[in-house]
Amino acid sequence: MMKRVILILAVALITSTSAIAQSQEINWMTFEEALAAQKKTPKKIMMDVYTNWCGPCKMLDKNTFHNKDVVDYVNKNYYAVKFNGEGNSVVNYQGKSYKNANYKAELKNRRNSAHDLTRALGIRAYPTIVYFDEKGEKIQPISGYMKPRQIELYLKLFHTDDYKKIKTQEQFNTYYKAFKAEFKE
Repeated sequence: MMKRVILILAVALITSTSAIAQSQEINWMTFEEALAAQKKTPKKIMMDVYTNWCGPCKMLDKNTFHNKDVVDYVNKNYYAVKFNGEGNSVVNYQGKSYKNANYKAELKNRRNSAHDLTRALGIRAYPTIVYFDEKGEKIQPISGYMKPRQIELYLKLFHTDDYKKIKTQEQFNTYYKAFKAEFKE
């Protein structure tokens, strides 16, 4: 009887620990929600531009955006936006309305036409993370899959405004070599 009680308690502990680990998620919002939130409480924006068919996008979401260090840092320092680069939403940004006029619903999980905002932001590959300053102005898009320690460099580079001091590739290389990653993989 005692072994059964211990087993039940162990299962309950594992289940609650798993639920806590899984509940740690980035507080995603739409781009327009993030821009509105900036007006009340200024923070930078990190926009994950993905597509439904993109394998590396799914890996980024699973392996990086569910990492505790990434989640904690992003939720504290950024407004986080998920944006389907080939979706059919209408987005108002800087006085313009962006849409995907050539979107085809039947291609939902396959390649579709690029959203006008995707083009306006200069995105040419998926995934791409676009960083915006506290006023909603684009800082820089960074393309490609990144592990937690790789994205940490950019999250901190843009959050601290260190990017403003970097004017050349050589200066970035120096910053990159000196950077000490703290996130766990």
